[in-house]
Amino acid sequence: MTSITPVRITVDRGALITLESVLGAASPAEGCALLLGSAAACTRVQQIWPCLNCWPDPAQRHRRFALDPREQLHAQRWCRQRGLGVIGVAHSHPSSDPVPSELDCQLTMAPALMLIGTPLGALADLPQGHSCRWQWAFWWLDEPAEDGKLRAPTPLPWTMAD
Repeated sequence: MTSITPVRITVDRGALITLESVLGAASPAEGCALLLGSAAACTRVQQIWPCLNCWPDPAQRHRRFALDPREQLHAQRWCRQRGLGVIGVAHSHPSSDPVPSELDCQLTMAPALMLIGTPLGALADLPQGHSCRWQWAFWWLDEPAEDGKLRAPTPLPWTMAD
């Protein structure tokens, strides 16, 4: 992931549409994906790398997620060939606000960029798991303090690009 602390995030519209589909398809479990793009003070999310939620206990996947490290390696290799980078992680909170849980923060190797999505109002004529709107929130997880304690995640402003 990136070690550059971003001040603003831009998300390509196509990437956000893909992310909605990936996270929605995993419902009622938490969905997850890698964010691909360019890391800088003004970070840009250009692509989404869909991932399977491989949390060890399938019964807990509605409120927990884990990424397969092999998927992360494949994504990194793919990015290097295209001049991109793995710049963060996205996951859904199917039934809670898009705020990192304490466990989300503990299991994330900081510094890291995290995007959390929460579906809002499913349309009656869409298949289960697909929603018409999402509430999105980007977070920066900084390195732990010198005493080893986790720092509170910082919300980041974001905009969508065409």
